[in-house]
Amino acid sequence: MALVGIGPGAVPHLRSLHDLRDTVELRHAVTRRPEHADMGPFHGLLAATSSLRSALADPLVQAVIVATPPSTHLEIAQQCFNSGKHVLLEKPLDISLARAQTIVDMARDAKRRLGVVLQFRFRPGSIALLDALTGGGLGSVQAASVRVPWWRPQSYYAQAGRGTMARDGGGVLLTQAIHSIDLFRSLVGVSSIVAAQVCRTSVHSMETEDFASAMLTLGNGAPGHLMATTSMLPGLPESIEIIGALGSAVLEGGTMRIQYIDGQTLHIASEGGTGSGANIMDFSNDAHRALLQDFVVAIAQNRDPKVTGEEALATHRLIEQVLQRAGPIVDLP
Repeated sequence: MALVGIGPGAVPHLRSLHDLRDTVELRHAVTRRPEHADMGPFHGLLAATSSLRSALADPLVQAVIVATPPSTHLEIAQQCFNSGKHVLLEKPLDISLARAQTIVDMARDAKRRLGVVLQFRFRPGSIALLDALTGGGLGSVQAASVRVPWWRPQSYYAQAGRGTMARDGGGVLLTQAIHSIDLFRSLVGVSSIVAAQVCRTSVHSMETEDFASAMLTLGNGAPGHLMATTSMLPGLPESIEIIGALGSAVLEGGTMRIQYIDGQTLHIASEGGTGSGANIMDFSNDAHRALLQDFVVAIAQNRDPKVTGEEALATHRLIEQVLQRAGPIVDLP
């Protein structure tokens, strides 16, 4: 594999590649500043270059992890597909729905695999909750909510392009809450947006929204609710709550609890952080490793990865629907 981008978002990928070093070889790391690549905890791991073309010319590179800002994804993915490489792309696909659709179309036309880093689906608690829903253990869904009460200090948005349309394509919904929204959509579905609000709180000075709320209709017609913010000091774990006819489930961070009406319980604990606070990398790379391993096996078995471009596109489309239903961003006093 090759890795494009070695900023903070690449850290869990590097850790996962190190964990999977017996089956995956990282042959190239592409960065604008290769002189800084061989520093810190990954000293000696990287063969850094500033030339994407040279990395793609390596016939032993089968796939590329793209961990650069969203606005760069389309052009990089195009070069990868044109070189016959599979692509594992950081979320979101790109800064707009149209550019995201183009990436998905390019992967299909090139007959290459496209995976997207929406790793919350690979947490053990998420998998157990999906099993409870698909297996009928919770009964029919009566209502569900998703909450992302995260925190980012103003210094986060002071970084070049953070929270702008040009670099990120959006605010809290597309940049932070996309992970939880994607998982929520995969669990219970969303058929429509009943009402929505998007706001800029006075906590931050930024272009895009740092608070969003929506009333939803779930896939089966039941009511749902979404709340996401980066203004909740000091940052709390994201959560999904589901009321079923036979019990209720709470997924908080990676910890999942189900209480069944018949008295049985199911508890899957997770002690890791979630990146909900000022330290955006405060989380284990376990889910990233599982996602990367699934992607590698998908290539070997000539099948789609668990999180495809089409799945990521559906989540991006849902976020766009929330924003469209809400209308202009409201500035709070």
